[in-house]
Amino acid sequence: MAERTPGISPFEAWDGEKDAAAPAPAPPLAPDASKAPSPWPTRMLWAKRAAWAALLLFLATFVWLAFTAPLSKSLEPIAPPELTLLASDGQAIARNGANIDAPVKAAELPDHVKQAFIAIEDRRFYSHWGVDPRGVARAFVNNMGEGGTQGGSTITQQLAKITFLTPERSLSRKAREMLIAFWLETWLTKDEILERYLSNVYFGDNAYGLRAASLHFFHRRPERLTLSQAAMLAGMVQAPSRLNPTRNLKGAQARAERVLQAMVAAGFISEAEAKAAPPARLDVRPEPGPPTGTYFADWAIAQARAQAEDAYGQGEIKTTLDARLQRIARNVVARAPLGEAQVALVAMRPNGEVVAMIGGKSYKQSTFNRATQARRQPGSTFKLFVYLAAMRAGMTPETTISDTPFTQGAYRPKNANGSYRGEISLKQAFAKSSNVAAVRLYEKLGDKAVLQAARDLGIRSPLTADPSLALGTSGVTLLELTSAYAAIAANNYPVDPHALPKDAPGILARLWSPQRSLGGKVHQGMLDLLSAPINGGTARAANLAVAAYGKTGTTQDNRDALFVGFAGDLVVGVWIGRDDNQPLRGIHGGGLPARIWRDFMTQAVAGARVEAAPKEEALPDTPLGNDIMEALPPLDIRDADIDLGAEPSARLSTEIGGVSVDVNINKDGVSVQPSNPAPSEPPPPPR
Repeated sequence: MAERTPGISPFEAWDGEKDAAAPAPAPPLAPDASKAPSPWPTRMLWAKRAAWAALLLFLATFVWLAFTAPLSKSLEPIAPPELTLLASDGQAIARNGANIDAPVKAAELPDHVKQAFIAIEDRRFYSHWGVDPRGVARAFVNNMGEGGTQGGSTITQQLAKITFLTPERSLSRKAREMLIAFWLETWLTKDEILERYLSNVYFGDNAYGLRAASLHFFHRRPERLTLSQAAMLAGMVQAPSRLNPTRNLKGAQARAERVLQAMVAAGFISEAEAKAAPPARLDVRPEPGPPTGTYFADWAIAQARAQAEDAYGQGEIKTTLDARLQRIARNVVARAPLGEAQVALVAMRPNGEVVAMIGGKSYKQSTFNRATQARRQPGSTFKLFVYLAAMRAGMTPETTISDTPFTQGAYRPKNANGSYRGEISLKQAFAKSSNVAAVRLYEKLGDKAVLQAARDLGIRSPLTADPSLALGTSGVTLLELTSAYAAIAANNYPVDPHALPKDAPGILARLWSPQRSLGGKVHQGMLDLLSAPINGGTARAANLAVAAYGKTGTTQDNRDALFVGFAGDLVVGVWIGRDDNQPLRGIHGGGLPARIWRDFMTQAVAGARVEAAPKEEALPDTPLGNDIMEALPPLDIRDADIDLGAEPSARLSTEIGGVSVDVNINKDGVSVQPSNPAPSEPPPPPR
């Protein structure tokens, strides 16, 4: 047994003896060149990876195209189609949008129509796969030289560009255009691509698509176009504005000749047919109809577009506009002595249906809609929300408030006329439009209550929460202000002003509706307040023969003058002001705006006109002369004696109503006087 080395454990000694007894490892063998590993497995691995990467790229491209270039989009018009807005009675009131008609069908078009576009735009259309390398090369060479600028895009690429892409000029857009072109060629037939291209391409004069263009320029359906007409239309596509035949007939005809030569070169027609084709003659006819824009139409078109978003070509949308009321509004405003001031008027039903709208004195001179776009200070018409907050807080029209000057604090508003009445009721304060009473009420209620009242009734414009808000210092639009008064008229808030008719809500819709009622007591209190200005306050000029409610408003320095109110089933707001915000001269809310409102209402609401007291027919103070017979009532003349004297005169003795009179006619005129009674016979002598 071997001796153990001190400090080494038996296991370590045993391991050492085992290692010493083990044979030394053999030296490594030299590699055998004949048995080297093959490179093919590695290459196959990379090939598989590349294939998977290509497949993933293809799938990613497929998904991207499916979302960014859906085939259905190539069927949609590239510009908003023309919409004709109709009044509630079906009368056309305005047109808006591009001239777009129904898509064309390739099978229904004459061959020379399709061939004209193919010859000048894409000669190898039926042989390439969306991109024409020869066309790209030709365009590149031409652009490098002096041959002008050529795009080199195929019809498929043009369809991809006009329906899916923006008109930017960049390599990335060109690459996307080619990808989408391949995509279209994969899923659509050549005729389908041609149909969608011809139905969308722009021809000028606001005409999109072949059908709209052929009807506009030649008053002819595309299925009946002649060779000359087809050549002119095909030539216009390159530069619709420059080659518009209504402005540049010679240029359009020269381009049409080039199209005919391209058709000859492509073998579509013979040289003789090209020479025999006469120049196309235009047949552009005036399009009678409604104007392309009005204040109401500009406001309503967004709502109409949303309703007709799936329509292709021209369409008609019925609106809430009442043609009769719109005429009344236009005539009333035209008669108003506005001077340099502008005017706006909004008339709506209590449910928010806008039936008339005036956005300014002249749409031709200014399309800016002062009824829907201008945010102007409403003045005292904003007191509606202060008093609504008061009614909600439990006050009544008979609750008293101090109408005395402010003597403390940084903000010290004054009454417009400098008159103060001491302790008065809220109804009196509202009728006389007391500023100090409104501000005291605002401070008592708090800004949150007043702001909440305004928001509840539909005011969405920014509002500044300080005491001056009670006097209408934050700008709002006339449309939202009128809608707020409509909420009082309807006892239902908020009222959404709209231009298109809405279906009557069902039971579930009413249950889930966000609209709420003011409550009977609050609503009656507001009606009581709103009747006061017209019955004896600042709005006496708006008095009607029917129950009427409203409020005047005049801003600082008379920069804005308003009257908003309702009667019958109409709620109407009137604003007068200057676009440069300069003060108005002699115009305040209770004056011209109230009279415009009254004039509109007397014609719009049955029984609203106040009948004037009959005037007595007074005789003129000047001598009557020979006109006396026109001034006097008809005379019942009986048993008349006419005495003609030697002078140029005459005397007529007769009875009028049992009274004997003499009518004298001479050079001094005509006079009427009682006749002298004939002397009575003496009594007979007594017997």
